[in-house]
Parts: sequence; structure tokens; C-alpha cells
Amino acid sequence: MSTFDCTGLMKSINEKLGPFRQSQSDTMQGFGQMAKAAMAEGTVSAKHKEMIALAIGVTQHCGGCIAFHVKALHRLGCTRAELEEALGVCVYMGGGPGLMLVAEALAAWDAMALA
Repeated sequence: MSTFDCTGLMKSINEKLGPFRQSQSDTMQGFGQMAKAAMAEGTVSAKHKEMIALAIGVTQHCGGCIAFHVKALHRLGCTRAELEEALGVCVYMGGGPGLMLVAEALAAWDAMALA
């Protein structure tokens, strides 16, 4: 059983960024608009864009990225088999450090399945 608490991590990030969202509202609105545009359904599906984002999160060792993008993949109907295949590419591209973050991505997936 992994100790990666994706739900707690997402809550903590959102709480800690609250004051920043207020003090830097223009920047955060711009970031939100950029994210919405980048992740919108297009020639590349939203699900595949989330897989790309998850892969970047894994290879950049970003637990928060893993949690938020796994949550989005659940919402978009990604299967565990699809997730695991994408994570295999992360291990290929990120080596051993990527493999360690794959454990967090799988724990996040399991946590989202229970939510």
C-alpha cells in the first residue's frame, strides 16, 4: 500500500494557493485560461492531452501534477490499462526516478477509484 495521499495533496495545494490566487488574480486567470485552451478537446483528445501532462508530471517528479492529472483522467474515462501503458512510457523516458513516481500515479489512480 502506497503512502501517497493524492486527495490530501490536492486539498493542501488548493488551500495554500488560495491567497496567491487572490493576490495574483490576473496571472492565475491567465494560467487557468491557458490550461483550459491547451487541454480542450481537439485533434488530440483531451484524454491524450491529460496522459501527456501526467507523463510530464511523472518525469518532472511533481506529485501535485500526478494527482490532478490522474483525477482528470478518471473523469475522462481513462482505463487503468491505458494509464499503465502510458506510465510504461514514463519509465522508459524517466528511468528509475520515473519508476518511483509511477508508484504515486498508481496510488492516485486507486484513491480516485474509491472516491
